Amino acid sequence: MPDPLALALSPQIGPSRLRQALATDLSVEAVAELLGREIASGYAKALQEGRAEQEREQAARLGLRLIGLWEPDYPEALQHLDSPPMVLYLKGELPPSERNIAVVGTRKASPWATAWTHRVARELAEAGVGIISGLALGIDAASHKGALEGGGYTLGVLGSAMDRFYPPQNRALAEKMHVLSEFPLGTPPQPGLFPRRNRIVAALARAVLVVEAGEKSGSLITARFAAELGRDVLAVPGRPGDAFSLGCNRLIQDGAGLVMNTEDVLNALGVRAPQKQALPLEGPEALVYRALLELSEALPDDLAQTTGLPTSETLSALMVLEIKGLVQCSAGRYAPV
Repeated sequence: MPDPLALALSPQIGPSRLRQALATDLSVEAVAELLGREIASGYAKALQEGRAEQEREQAARLGLRLIGLWEPDYPEALQHLDSPPMVLYLKGELPPSERNIAVVGTRKASPWATAWTHRVARELAEAGVGIISGLALGIDAASHKGALEGGGYTLGVLGSAMDRFYPPQNRALAEKMHVLSEFPLGTPPQPGLFPRRNRIVAALARAVLVVEAGEKSGSLITARFAAELGRDVLAVPGRPGDAFSLGCNRLIQDGAGLVMNTEDVLNALGVRAPQKQALPLEGPEALVYRALLELSEALPDDLAQTTGLPTSETLSALMVLEIKGLVQCSAGRYAPV
């Protein structure tokens, strides 16, 4: 029997040829007449070997849902790509609304960028904004974790098949969230697949936020896809001369929206920020915490100078804040969680 999944899994078939074939009855003869004998031969072999049935059975064992380009519930945002995924492999659900932002950045994120991303993603999730990223180390992982902590929706898009998960360090994180891939089961991670992953990240989001990225970061590919698709591009500025901030600073020079806090992101998305409750802190703790929010990352001496508190009192306040889970320390520098 004709099967569009078998055709999608055949050699030399891409979305353009698949769409052409979908207008026929999908018989081997019709495919041969339209696309040539070589492609029809590969399709016939896929049907004979039962590749589609095997793929469906394996996907079911993994708890995955397959969504083909030919199905009515295929996401419209991906249909308009120059090369849309022929089949989506989904664990969980696709974004439930259009209130989504892609958050991307370097895998070797600095402590302040990790903390900033985690906090902003949490606050965005609390405001009802979904977070989409690539489930990589660094900024991607921080955004997913923040969204989960905020009780919101978060989707990770892989650059490998669902059964060849990469990176393995984030496997436990992936179990807690929604995950998507376009690659047939068994496809290992390869450098050329990650740019393809990035176009899906950009297409499913209303905007792309780049937190920390060097001049050759893959995050800039996501930003480029976003701009080509008419999505807003936002970037967090970094220190001049910082290698991991050059990409973001250049994006801002080229017209990307400059973002410093959650409110900036919400404004760019046209989402009203939820009413914030008064900070449940008093005295030195409140002074130090507010100063740290402004600085994003600081040494105790910097905070003492900013607040005018003695260093001993600043350290005591930081200890209280750390116990309350409001700040974290890495290599002697403190940042808000």
